[in-house]
Amino acid sequence: MNFYIYMKSILEIKLKVFLFFLLWFYVSHETSSANYFSLIPYPQSISNIEGNIKLGNKIVVSYPSGLKQEAEFLKLYLKQDFSAETILTKREKNADIVLKLAKDFPLQNKEGYIIETNDNIIVIKAQSAEGIFYGIQTLRQALEKQAGNLYLQKLKIVDYPAFVWRAFMLDEGRYFKGKAVVMNLLDRMAELKMNVFHWHLTDDQGWRIEIKKYPQLTKVGAFRDSSEINHFHSNVFDGKPHGGFYTQNDIKEIVEYASKRHITIIPEIEMPGHASAAIASYPWLGTSNQQIKVPCNFGVHYNAFNVADPRTITFLHDVLDEVMQLFPSGIIHIGGDELRYDAWKSSKTILNYMKEKGIGSPAGLQVYFTNSISEYLNSRKCRMMGWNEITGAQVNDYQQDGSGVSDQKLSSNTIVQFWKGDPELIKETIQKGHDVVNSYHVFTYLDYPYNAIPLKKAYEFNPVPEGLTKEQNKRVLGLGCQMWGEFIPTTESMNQKIFPRIAAYAEVGWTESKNKNYERFLKSLKEKMITYWQNIGIELGSWE
Repeated sequence: MNFYIYMKSILEIKLKVFLFFLLWFYVSHETSSANYFSLIPYPQSISNIEGNIKLGNKIVVSYPSGLKQEAEFLKLYLKQDFSAETILTKREKNADIVLKLAKDFPLQNKEGYIIETNDNIIVIKAQSAEGIFYGIQTLRQALEKQAGNLYLQKLKIVDYPAFVWRAFMLDEGRYFKGKAVVMNLLDRMAELKMNVFHWHLTDDQGWRIEIKKYPQLTKVGAFRDSSEINHFHSNVFDGKPHGGFYTQNDIKEIVEYASKRHITIIPEIEMPGHASAAIASYPWLGTSNQQIKVPCNFGVHYNAFNVADPRTITFLHDVLDEVMQLFPSGIIHIGGDELRYDAWKSSKTILNYMKEKGIGSPAGLQVYFTNSISEYLNSRKCRMMGWNEITGAQVNDYQQDGSGVSDQKLSSNTIVQFWKGDPELIKETIQKGHDVVNSYHVFTYLDYPYNAIPLKKAYEFNPVPEGLTKEQNKRVLGLGCQMWGEFIPTTESMNQKIFPRIAAYAEVGWTESKNKNYERFLKSLKEKMITYWQNIGIELGSWE
C-alpha cells in the first residue's frame, strides 16, 4: 500500500511537470509566434491567426479610384523585393490583395491602417491614401519568400502613428549631396513611415537653393575653396573646392517625389545667423558691409544679417516668397540658432535701431526680428518654425554676458524645435502656447558617433518630457533626428552615420511607448532591415 501511494505521488509529480512544460511550450510558442514578424516600426496591435496565405506567380491587386498611385507602388515593391509579377485591377473579385478606402474606418487617424487576412485574401484598409501607403510598407516586411513562393502568416494588424511629426533632417549647407542621394533617402524614410524631410539648405559654408531674384547666392554662395577636416577647429583643410546647388526645377521634382511618398518637405533658410554664404554673395546684407569669402572652416561664425537695414528685410522677404512657391508645406524653418551677437553689438546701425525700437538686448532684437518674419509668413498663410534660441532662451555659453536676455515674446503661432538647453525649457515653451518638435541633441544628432549615441540610446528617446498634462502632451508634435553635415563629405560617410540609427528614430516616432521593445527591435533589425540595406548598397556604420 505504501508503495502504491509512493508510485501514485511520483506519477502525479511527473504529470504536473509535464503539464507545466506543455503550458510553457504553448505560451512560449504563442509569444514567439506573436513576435515572429520582423517589422520596423512595430505596429500598435498584431493578432496572429492559424495558417498562412500563399500567393501565386501573378499577384492580383485591386484598388478603388484614388489609390492608383499606391497600387502602382505596391506593384513596384513586389517586383523589387520578391521578383513577383502583379496585375492591377479595379475589381475585387479574384484579387489576392485588396486596397480599400473605408468611410466607416474605426481609427480616428488619417495615417492609420488595418491589415486583415480573410478567405485567403489580404485586405489593407484605411481612411486615406497615407494609411494605405503605410499598410503597404508593413506588408512588404511581413511577406516571406520560401522555395520560390510568397507567403503571409494570417493575421490582423491595427496600426497608427504615435506622433504626427516623424522627421529626418539633412544638412546640405555644409556638403552638397545632390538629387539622387536625396531621393534615395526619401525612399528609405518612406519604408520606415517617416513623414517629414527637414531640408537644411543654407548655412555659413554654402547656399544650396536657386533664388532667381538673387543669382549671386548660387553663383558665389554655393561654392567654397576648401573644407575643414578631422574635427571642429582643427584648422586643417582638404584643399578641394566644393560646391553645388539645386535649381528650382530640381526642387520641384524632389518635392513631387516626396509628396508621392506622403513626405512633407520643410525647407530651412537660416536667419539671422549662419548667414556667411549669403553675405559673401551680397556684402550689403551684413553689418560691416565688407566683402567676405564663403567660409571653409566649420563651427559658429560671427557674421549676421543686418536686420536694421530695410534692404536686408526686403531681401529676406523676396527669398521667402520664392521658397514658399517651391514648397507647399505651409511651414518654413528659419533656423535662428547659434547667433553670435558680436556683429550686432559692434554695429552703430543695429544699436541705434534697438534704441529706436526700445529693445533692451541683442536676444530681444532676435525675437523682435523673428516675430516680424513670422508675421510676414502668416500673411501668406504660412507658419514659421525655428530652433529654440528663437524663444530668447540662453542655451549657448557665448550668450552668458547678459546679451541673451530677452524682453520680447515670441509669436504664439511659431513651432519651436528644441535642440539644446535644459529640457525644462520644453515645458516652459509649451506653457507659453507653442507647439514643439523635440530634437534634443544628446539623443537625436546623427553626426554624433555611436559611442555618444548608441543604437539603444536612440531607441529609448522619448519626445514627451515628464510632467506635462494630457493637453500639454498634444503640443509635442513629435521628433526630428538630425544629420548635420560638417564631416560627411561622401555619401558613404553619411550613410554610416544614419544607418541603422534612423530605424530606431522611426520606431520612436511611430510606435507607442507601451508597445516598444528593444530586444524585439534589434532582432527585427538584424533579420530584415540590415540585410535589405546591404542588398541595396547602403554601407552601415560600426554600431554593434
